[in-house]
Amino acid sequence: MPEILDDSSYPSLSDVAAAGGEITPAELANSNLFGKYELGKLLGCGAFGKVYHARDTNTGQSVAIKVVSKQRILKGGLTAHVKREISIMRRLRHPHIVRLYEILATKTKIYFVLEFAKGGELFAKLSKGRFSEDLSQRYFQQLISAVGYCHSRGVYHRDLKPENLLLDENWDLKVTDFGLSAVTDQIRPDGLLHTLCGTPAYVAPEILAKKGYDGAKVDVWSCGIILFVFNAGYLPFNDTNLMTMYRKIYKGEFRCPKWTSPELKRLLTRLLDTNPVTRITIEEIKDDPWFKKGYQEVKPDHEFEFKSWSGSDFDPDSFPGSDFDRYFLNAFDIISFSSGFNFTDLLKGNGGFVDKERFVSAESPEKIIGKIEAVAKIEGMEAERSGATVTVEGQNGNFRLLAEVNRLTERLVIVEIQKKEIEGEIWKKKFKPQISGFVYQGEEPIA
Repeated sequence: MPEILDDSSYPSLSDVAAAGGEITPAELANSNLFGKYELGKLLGCGAFGKVYHARDTNTGQSVAIKVVSKQRILKGGLTAHVKREISIMRRLRHPHIVRLYEILATKTKIYFVLEFAKGGELFAKLSKGRFSEDLSQRYFQQLISAVGYCHSRGVYHRDLKPENLLLDENWDLKVTDFGLSAVTDQIRPDGLLHTLCGTPAYVAPEILAKKGYDGAKVDVWSCGIILFVFNAGYLPFNDTNLMTMYRKIYKGEFRCPKWTSPELKRLLTRLLDTNPVTRITIEEIKDDPWFKKGYQEVKPDHEFEFKSWSGSDFDPDSFPGSDFDRYFLNAFDIISFSSGFNFTDLLKGNGGFVDKERFVSAESPEKIIGKIEAVAKIEGMEAERSGATVTVEGQNGNFRLLAEVNRLTERLVIVEIQKKEIEGEIWKKKFKPQISGFVYQGEEPIA
């Protein structure tokens, strides 16, 4: 157990806010997800979802599963955040960064299968009191190792705070929650980032100035706030009035507690330099006398690879970028729509369907359903539409078809065709040629 110094005379940090993505009681009752993971208790909440403990039913390994509502993603305009978080986490392989193992999905939710940090949030330990200087140094060294690695890969976290730092079973630090991260592709021609984001108490003064900022420099500032909190047990800039707190941050005036060593005080002064040009860099931090004591650089875990989106093989070094939709939909194939999309229930009393086909399209549900209705009319069949579902009945019951269209992403839908044909090739010769043009044709085939 880490050494924690109790000093209850100072104010504690605020709680993290809850977010969407909660698993329903019905889902908890049937907690074997995808036949792969046995779902457990709620661990906590992040910026874009809730996190649950789970167990890999094949290996017995503990994992954390972050659950995000697809409806919330689309309605909240969070698609870019989720895309970015996935693209970033699948390529980060460092001992002090939480690993992303796999992406799974149902009709309504996306599941991030993550490394399980048994020690919980570092924030929970800080809420009990400040750390000793030696422990502060240990965790700060691990934090800088992880952040420096991110920067070397062109990733800027932008929301570093104790709530986003976890501990493993060895009480080593793990950085998590890359939902607000930026990558070098987002840097404008002026060489700076411009999106205003972060947690108020940890935000750098140049972000408040709204003139653009260096992603690496704002992460260093946040690391300085975190180190101060480790050592002091309270924030360097704090006030119940948000604007007053922002003024304090902008001025950069703070006092270190009396127990702070001169070496640590000098480092904090350089970390919390309000001028980003003169603020200390990651390389300079690693050369600092206080930081260097007992420091050993850890090597990235090059052997670790992101498993997959769908259980199929996936090259972890060729993330699709603009082709995100193609890989995103793969996550749906492994569950055969057995969760929240049960065709058996929909088809009760229809006599059963034998064959299934599924394809992805960039066309609207209305256009796809309309085409099927048009073909049915030409062939003298009855078609009955209900929302994004259409049922077609042939003469004498020799042919039956059910088509349902469901949205996958903002621009893609998936079409499920179920049919029963006693004789002839009505589907093959009449329907399929008419709707084959709706099949999504990406640069690569959809696995």
